[in-house]
Amino acid sequence: MLSKRLISCLDVRDGKLAKSVKFVNTQDIGDPIERAKLYYEDGLDELVFYDITASSDNRNIMIDVVEAVAAQVFIPFSVGGGIRTMEDATRLRMAGAEKVNVNSAAVKNPQLIADCARAIGNQSVVLSMDVRRTPVTSDIPSGFEIVINGGRTPMNIDAIAWAKRGVELGAGELVVNSIDADGTKEGYDIKLTRLVADSVSVPVIASGGAGKPEHLYD
Repeated sequence: MLSKRLISCLDVRDGKLAKSVKFVNTQDIGDPIERAKLYYEDGLDELVFYDITASSDNRNIMIDVVEAVAAQVFIPFSVGGGIRTMEDATRLRMAGAEKVNVNSAAVKNPQLIADCARAIGNQSVVLSMDVRRTPVTSDIPSGFEIVINGGRTPMNIDAIAWAKRGVELGAGELVVNSIDADGTKEGYDIKLTRLVADSVSVPVIASGGAGKPEHLYD
């Protein structure tokens, strides 16, 4: 049985730590490196950094932040945002990230997952999924839709089907970001998390909605 991990997701925009509610009304709230150091000192198990506008702005990956974190924080961390090629993934691993998270670019080009897995290993490739509740249709039978570009672009792709395909292509872990729960502090989307976890054989990380310790036990 897999042990539970306490992981903090740090959203980064233009080099600043950012906070949103349901992927909108984003505000800068500080220095991501300093916050990462605090979380490390507080005993968190792992960190995830997302450059939340790299894909939509067509910007390069944040190598400078990764190198600074690797020099000062000594727990595993992964990085996502703006990863478009296996070369990007390799550069992040070389800069100190234990894992790389692919998201929007993988939806547009699923072969990216397989390419990254081949370059850095399945265990280092995380498929990050931004998911929103939607009416059930023949294309989206689960009622959960994949959305890309920081929540801006719905893709008419069923989240459960995409999770399965991502694992088949080589993702060694999934992060499920609930847009509906993001920043609300009202708890995780348990239905979404269970549906995804029951459909794949790799670890699944729930993201979005935690606001009190009780939510971690749900």
